[in-house]
Amino acid sequence: MEIDVSMIEKIVKDVMTEVSGGTAACSAGYTYGIFSDMDQAVEAAAAAEKEYLKRPMSDRKKYVQVIRDVITDKQNLEYISKLAVEETGMGKYEHKLIKNRMAALQSPGVEDLETVALSGDDGLTTIDYSPFGVIGSITPTTNPTETIICNSIGMLAAGDTVVFSPHPRATKVSLDTIKMINRALEEAGAPRNLIVTVEHPSIENTNKMMQHPAVRMLVATGGPGIVKTVLSSGKKAIGAGAGNPPVVVDETADIEKAASDIVAGSSFDNNLPCIAEKEVIAVDSIADYLMFNMKKNGAYELKDQAKIDELVSLVVKDNKPATDFVGKDAQYILNKIGLSAGPEIKLIMIEAPKDHPFVQIELMMPILPVVRVDNVDEAIDFAVEVEHGNRHTAMIHSKNVDALTKMAKLIQTTIFVKNGPSYAGIGVGGEGYTTFTIAGPTGEGLTSARSFARMRRCVLVGGLSVR
Repeated sequence: MEIDVSMIEKIVKDVMTEVSGGTAACSAGYTYGIFSDMDQAVEAAAAAEKEYLKRPMSDRKKYVQVIRDVITDKQNLEYISKLAVEETGMGKYEHKLIKNRMAALQSPGVEDLETVALSGDDGLTTIDYSPFGVIGSITPTTNPTETIICNSIGMLAAGDTVVFSPHPRATKVSLDTIKMINRALEEAGAPRNLIVTVEHPSIENTNKMMQHPAVRMLVATGGPGIVKTVLSSGKKAIGAGAGNPPVVVDETADIEKAASDIVAGSSFDNNLPCIAEKEVIAVDSIADYLMFNMKKNGAYELKDQAKIDELVSLVVKDNKPATDFVGKDAQYILNKIGLSAGPEIKLIMIEAPKDHPFVQIELMMPILPVVRVDNVDEAIDFAVEVEHGNRHTAMIHSKNVDALTKMAKLIQTTIFVKNGPSYAGIGVGGEGYTTFTIAGPTGEGLTSARSFARMRRCVLVGGLSVR
């Protein structure tokens, strides 16, 4: 029998097209939303957005649930949580489990997009949340998977598609999370490329993404540098920047509980969350008892001034936290200055003056300075000062309503936690939803689906008012 070579070639080409989702996708190196070139990634997201606009709200709701289900699958959850620690060298596996699960289950979906209706003699007007289009999302190395999860849920719920630009030091875990979500979405019948990225994240690719005309909104979760860059882009931008959260403790507080809460919040994921307690400001009359109870809850008090100086030179470089120690365990850090501690130690505590670098710099590692002050008014004033105007997060432990009220008014932070650990502010042991994109600089606060949508007014004149 004579073999028709041209027919075989056609069959092979058709099979490859079917498997890869099209010739263009195959040539672009497509693997569940991962592209070799940023322009191709953005263009794929733009094409997906056109298809996504045709889908009903019920589909958006279904796709959000798909993300929740795939991330909370035990095997997947354990995989991305373990890989995040291994690849970045930061944080704690058991806390990554909690954070990823929170991001999946407690990030608002389509229910966040409430329509407002105005009905009267002149007709009916509805005010709706509608998609921006393609959003460029820059994600950090500190919370790589959590940010991808919560932003994917919020942005897809709003009807947008997303181009992620992960931090290069979290490349594998970010790409694997994106592929994991995309695979599940495609199996559920979603348009291909609702969330995309490039296989080699870099500053160059981030810049290409920000400058691409198809990207309508930018969302940056990271340090002040990247936030400033997106705010200077000329596009609608949400900036989730740095913080230096202070915690005030006065003489009316439940000191035992305050100590437990502070250690728990400050040591959570080795102090990586920007919401975590970074410095304690304690009224002098209770400071000793507070530190005594903090030690009972896992704080290692470092008193030797020579060792403190050695620690400063080790973990602070050029007035910034040394990258090699961000998110590391307390035991690891202590070992580097010739000290040892058991697994019960959660953080390193020192007593420090107001101008100490550990007080003034956001370290993002389990080192917690305690500053003594004479009274709660001085504590509040200094908390406002040391927060540096980031308007991110602050805490207070007090039963004095006047003090609670004064600090709330003066500190002006996006999150203000009273009588609890910092993570209560993102829904862990406190009321409210979760996000890992907390926009203090641009004012959106704890972002959710409505943060990634634009308001549209739809007016019908002279009809459908039936009152």
